Amino acid sequence: MVKLAFGSFSDSFSAGSIRAYLAEFIATLLFVFAGVGSAVAFSKVTSDAALEPAGLVAVAVAHAFALFVGVSIAANISGGHLNPAVTFGLAIGGNITILTGFFYWIAQVLGSTVACLLLKFVTNGMSIPAHGVASGMNAFEGIVMEIVITFALVYTVYATAVDPKKGSVGIVAPIAIGFIVGANILAAGPFSGGSMNPARSFGPAIVSGDLAESWIYWVGPLIGGGLAGFIYGDVFIGSSYGAVASAESYA
Repeated sequence: MVKLAFGSFSDSFSAGSIRAYLAEFIATLLFVFAGVGSAVAFSKVTSDAALEPAGLVAVAVAHAFALFVGVSIAANISGGHLNPAVTFGLAIGGNITILTGFFYWIAQVLGSTVACLLLKFVTNGMSIPAHGVASGMNAFEGIVMEIVITFALVYTVYATAVDPKKGSVGIVAPIAIGFIVGANILAAGPFSGGSMNPARSFGPAIVSGDLAESWIYWVGPLIGGGLAGFIYGDVFIGSSYGAVASAESYA
């Protein structure tokens, strides 16, 4: 069963929660700066990063490395979500309250937006690439692609970082999470952009002014993350881990 809990303002505004929001902001900022920056940098040294196979590999590797680091540096403070879809999937499984999760979303979106503003500034106004579905694909196909790859990401988060039976697997959780994101970008990048992360897509969309397809990267990842949270949390964890955890306790 879905284990959603609204939570209380006293918990969501505790000193620990405030630190968690700041950790999410900083970690998301660093992740997006490196991830989006890799695409900007590749376009600087080649004709068009979006059309170069090497660009796809470079962007996938940069995202994998940056997410590994981002999760690692925030894990002991906020759990290292860096992604509204991960936060939503964890809320579905009862691992974070709705209210605290909402403030996580704000921190993550702000971190992404500030990262893209900084990239725009330090690159002397270079274009910030926004996610969009490939030519020949429609929005529904893009949503389904994002559902599948975000399911894989949040399922990996549950299996390696949340499951109380994870044992020594939890040590490699940031690596596994980074690897699945890199692999999914290689698979989905030429089609849906391989976002898996509403915040990762929202910051570039705001800074570039291209919001036409940004809704796709909320709908798809949130459905995929929610499904992963429901299936892993209910089927594989079940009643053994049903209580709502604090913002710091599920890293």
